[in-house]
Amino acid sequence: MNQLVELKLKPNFVAEVSNGYPLILKEAAETIDEALEEGTLLKIVRPNGKYIATGYYGKQNKGIGWVLTNNQTEEIDEAFFKVKFQQAFIKRDSFYNIEDTTAFRVFNGEGDGIGGLTIDYYDGFYLISFYSQGIYSFRETIFAALKETAELRGIYEKKRFDTNGQYVDQDDYVEGEVGEFPIIIKENGMNFAVNLNDGAMTGIFLDQRDVRLALRERFSEGKTVLNTFSYTGAFSVAAALGGAYETTSVDLAKRSLPMTIEQFSVNGIDYEQQQIKVMNVFDYFSYAARHQLKFDVVVLDPPSFARTKKMTFSTSKDYPKLIGEALEITAAKGIIVASTNNASFNMKKFKTFIDKAFKEKNQRYKILEQHQLPEDFVILEDYPEFNYLKVCIIQLLK
Repeated sequence: MNQLVELKLKPNFVAEVSNGYPLILKEAAETIDEALEEGTLLKIVRPNGKYIATGYYGKQNKGIGWVLTNNQTEEIDEAFFKVKFQQAFIKRDSFYNIEDTTAFRVFNGEGDGIGGLTIDYYDGFYLISFYSQGIYSFRETIFAALKETAELRGIYEKKRFDTNGQYVDQDDYVEGEVGEFPIIIKENGMNFAVNLNDGAMTGIFLDQRDVRLALRERFSEGKTVLNTFSYTGAFSVAAALGGAYETTSVDLAKRSLPMTIEQFSVNGIDYEQQQIKVMNVFDYFSYAARHQLKFDVVVLDPPSFARTKKMTFSTSKDYPKLIGEALEITAAKGIIVASTNNASFNMKKFKTFIDKAFKEKNQRYKILEQHQLPEDFVILEDYPEFNYLKVCIIQLLK
């Protein structure tokens, strides 16, 4: 059993945690022992020592841990995790019964009561992601609870708390069936090849499911579509299946080429009829402008932060510049799908980035659709800041 240590809150943070805020901020603690072992259970108390909640110590971004329960008698054991998993799976019961979608999130961190932990379902395989050494210390208990809760083919894991944000290559297999990757999952009838044991990512970002459907169903037919920061080309696949005249996928990573070819191929799309470019997105903007290329639809889904030999890019600082350059190669009355997963700002702030970019280019626009996390990515309604995904589908008005 993990050690239990008392953590006294500063007075101005008591109400917030008492009312259900799940993240334990470093500045909320009166004192914190820097030598405290991650995974230590925390008895969170008021300045007068009165109990508020139980949590665990685990450094993650701006927090030092997460609240688990406000019931002082509740044990943080296998039964605790089992109940949380059961409750979460019941919420997703309808997803298990959708024939044309076989990959989705079944447990979404603090939204389901355990911050720092997510579980994704891939056609019978369960992928558990640990976001701190603290939650990883409960690893064996979590695996045992999951096996008691779900019928599964196999379990894989991702440790997302390695040094300097880098993912250290490891064997992510835990137990059960050994996957023969790639496996083909379905998403709204589209096929995607995924690999649960090949680095930090799987080949598909499940949180963009609704946006890919919107692109396929409403914004692709007969259009030329540019997909920037394209990764494995999932948006390009959606556009092609939606009847796009041609797609162009641009990503700096060399692996994007074979992986994008693979995604087209598993959907029966002739990849040779599509454009796939391995290059810096901003270099491609310059190339497209020089060659007077225009696209009916431009998808912008950059990483929150990226660094190359030539430049650094941060969505919190550089998104207006990104939209501005995209506008130069967007056709009249074209569409820009602007997306970010940066949790450091909200949708309102994101819209100011959009407005700034259009004003600088003297362009008028309207937002046709807004998207945030899909239904399976359960969030706490009282704390929308944990709804990190922000997508605006924008139409140019001239």
